[in-house]
Amino acid sequence: MKKAFVLGLTLVLAMAGAGLCLAAEPIKIGLMAPVTGSWASEGEDMKNIVNLLAEEVNAQGGLLGQKVAVVLEDDAGDPRTASLAAQRLATQGVKAVIGTYGSSVTEASQSIYDESSILQVANGSTAIRLTEKGLKYFFRTCPRDDEQGRVAAQTIRQMGFKKVAILHDNTSYAKGLADEGNALLKKDGVKIVFFDALTPGERDFTAILTKMKAAKPDAVFFTGYFPELGLILRQKKEMNWPVPFIGGDATNNPDLVKIAGKVAAEGYYFLSPPVPQDLPFEKTKAFLKAYTAKHGAAPGSIWAVLAGDGFLTVVEAIKATQSTDPEKLAAFLHSGQQKISGLTGEISFNAKGDRVGEVYRVYRVDADGNFVLQDK
Repeated sequence: MKKAFVLGLTLVLAMAGAGLCLAAEPIKIGLMAPVTGSWASEGEDMKNIVNLLAEEVNAQGGLLGQKVAVVLEDDAGDPRTASLAAQRLATQGVKAVIGTYGSSVTEASQSIYDESSILQVANGSTAIRLTEKGLKYFFRTCPRDDEQGRVAAQTIRQMGFKKVAILHDNTSYAKGLADEGNALLKKDGVKIVFFDALTPGERDFTAILTKMKAAKPDAVFFTGYFPELGLILRQKKEMNWPVPFIGGDATNNPDLVKIAGKVAAEGYYFLSPPVPQDLPFEKTKAFLKAYTAKHGAAPGSIWAVLAGDGFLTVVEAIKATQSTDPEKLAAFLHSGQQKISGLTGEISFNAKGDRVGEVYRVYRVDADGNFVLQDK
């Protein structure tokens, strides 16, 4: 009887323990994204992708016997808002943070997460200096602007342009890419006839377009973001200036065509990692199909998909280390011990936290507003 009692008590305690485990606090993973502001379409897709991936992880049993909870903070695509968003996330017990989009916005949060020993995996922040600071907990799933600048200069040279105007917006990303392109193009013997900045958020760019037109460039290299470029392409069309534009990866968003209109957007070239529909992996195709079934359309650009890669990076690091200790997670990712299977392919990082092996592609907007991959 005594043995039976002890056995019964053991079973009760075991069941109680299991119940406590199931009721345990979830593993919180932060997401910092621009769900409002001029980049809201990017933020909305980031939120939807990360939430869907979290649902899939939880359906498979979660992590370390616990559910995963995504904690969202809106940075509104603004460095000041991002700083406050980072401070809020840092006090909510998150084990890592995914995001954000925009190098200057990410830069406003980097030190906050680093000082709080919180892993950060950015998705759309390509400025070179972000990973030159030696921050222990910072990683990114997107490539860097020095690679983008190299491909831009190569593309412009191959297209035969001899005189080029460069237009940026003074943000960390745009100014950095403009400087990189400026140096490389000059080295290639291309004459830079115009180098200046616009003010983000403005609506009328006819003055700066007129100034650029007077410089008589063969082409314009634009390094800013899609909301401003959409207006510029439309206003360029209205003033009947047929000069070709080539842009950086921050113009890779379908809203560009909505803002510019198909007629004005046709013929625009930009550099980017492959857009979602050009990703060849079966895992990715299955995920995008599930995403489309849930949200009625595929994600708009690659940057939100790269936020998904950030989430998968954190998940795999937790699985591999069987821990949420930031020291162990960072050491694992820096080591390159394991190639992580992401939505955009295999993911590994170098000692600086930069993703290894990303390759830029060249796209052209066709008459129907589609982004068409060009032959290498």
